[in-house]
Amino acid sequence: MALSLTIEKEFAQTSERVKSVDLHPTEPWMLASLYSGTICIWNYQSQTLEKSIKVTESPVRSVKFVARKHWIITGADDKFIRVYNYNTMEKIKEYEAHTDFIRSVTAHPTLPYLLSCSDDKVIKLWDWEKDWECSQVFEGHSHYVMQVAFNPKDTNSFASASLDGTIKTWNVGSSAPNFTLQGHSKGVNCVDYFIHSDKTYLLSGSDDFTAKVWDYETTSCVQTLEGHENNVTTVSVHPELPIIITTSEDGTVHIWNATTFSLEHKLNYGLERVWAIGHMKGSYKVAFGFDNGTIIVKMNASA
Repeated sequence: MALSLTIEKEFAQTSERVKSVDLHPTEPWMLASLYSGTICIWNYQSQTLEKSIKVTESPVRSVKFVARKHWIITGADDKFIRVYNYNTMEKIKEYEAHTDFIRSVTAHPTLPYLLSCSDDKVIKLWDWEKDWECSQVFEGHSHYVMQVAFNPKDTNSFASASLDGTIKTWNVGSSAPNFTLQGHSKGVNCVDYFIHSDKTYLLSGSDDFTAKVWDYETTSCVQTLEGHENNVTTVSVHPELPIIITTSEDGTVHIWNATTFSLEHKLNYGLERVWAIGHMKGSYKVAFGFDNGTIIVKMNASA
């Protein structure tokens, strides 16, 4: 069944190249990290810049709110993870986490854990209640690890995407991967979990211009989403709507029906390549980061 989807642009801001975006779960804030090394918090209600800080001279490729701690966590090309209190913008912690560019950081939904992944081909688990001790290293990828994502149904497990062309799943506490998904013909840039009718799937996006949907139980590819004309940079499932969102270096956002996998909409805001997506549970807003700025849209659907 086709979705009747309305998409309204609610916020637009031009800037230098945006590498990562996140939405705060309770405040009207969008967090963006820039290739220039700056991070910004925009208030999308008042359409004003709340806070901005120069983190480093290197690109900040990943930035996340950890609302329960009032933190912002950043990962950058200078190999450092930095933690800020977003109320005061005081730096809480700064440490060299990897031996190469940091591609992605993500916080565990309830435990004091941070996952990071890097061009050094490894994933690390950090425990902030043990003074940010590295409690585990996950090795197995043979190229840059581009993204990590926790499994929302089993938060003891997570998935990783790598330019070695694979997606791997792992368990906290075990150093070997659970399984490896192969099927993309080029490197994999992004991964996300997708729960549909109580069944778990994985989404991946690749430099082969496609996204894939994988059955988590059988580890088989159930659908290939074709239509982008350049590398797929992010894949995500809308937290409140039955839609899959993919973005690409072709400058477009594609919206797919999560049940039928048909392409429902193509969005192009003329801001060049799309690098990032952000959303939050309970909201219909989605943020996108581009070469030339950020956009927030509100999506509503009726079947």
